[in-house]
Amino acid sequence: MSKKHYDDHLADFYSWMVGDFLEKKEEFQKFLETNNIYPSNTKVAIDLGAGHGIQSVALLGSGFDVTAIDFSDQLLKELSANSEGQVATIAADIRSIKEYGRLNPELIICCGDTITHLESKSEVTQLIADCEQILVAGGKLILSFRDYSSELADHQRFIPVKCDASRILTCILEYGKEKVKVTDLLYEKTGDQWNQKVSSYEKVRVNPVEVVEAIENCGMSILFNEPINRMQTIVAKKTTNS
Repeated sequence: MSKKHYDDHLADFYSWMVGDFLEKKEEFQKFLETNNIYPSNTKVAIDLGAGHGIQSVALLGSGFDVTAIDFSDQLLKELSANSEGQVATIAADIRSIKEYGRLNPELIICCGDTITHLESKSEVTQLIADCEQILVAGGKLILSFRDYSSELADHQRFIPVKCDASRILTCILEYGKEKVKVTDLLYEKTGDQWNQKVSSYEKVRVNPVEVVEAIENCGMSILFNEPINRMQTIVAKKTTNS
């Protein structure tokens, strides 16, 4: 996974890049309400790749007891501040999810394109299987991710992400067979001087059809499968006692 990219580059401006925290939090909380996702069993929710806590705080507001897992200490500190210490945080690799089966989660979420940071499609499939295994019966899984199955060509590969008076962020994509190389090109202004920061990492070219297949192969049923804000968003329900 791209931990070094976050530690050395992205974590410093991640919250700025994502946008208004309250607005994004309320947007996700509305999604939960619209899809009837609320505590009904153990009340426990696990947020994988939680970042600075947009989804975690929304889950908290919906009545869940939330545990957030992320490999970035810096972002977890921001999450603790944003949740006023009400979310339990664990600095760990999300691939270790089975270790937290003791929490008996009724909801696991992995949003914000996190699953594409895994090393391969097989790791995505394994993560889904591990989540299904530790969910209580009737538990739900929420995934959101970008669909990289179709290639952008020529100048379309240069994506303006965000800018303001002191920062300009552009993302450049280079496609391989199984992965896409992502280069974050950041310009930051100090005084009257612009400074460039560049960092690259790879994402798995996840296909929504393959993700649905992996979910259904675990015996889970799909409740929702639509793009929201250019993120393919899937809600699935565990129907067995495995």
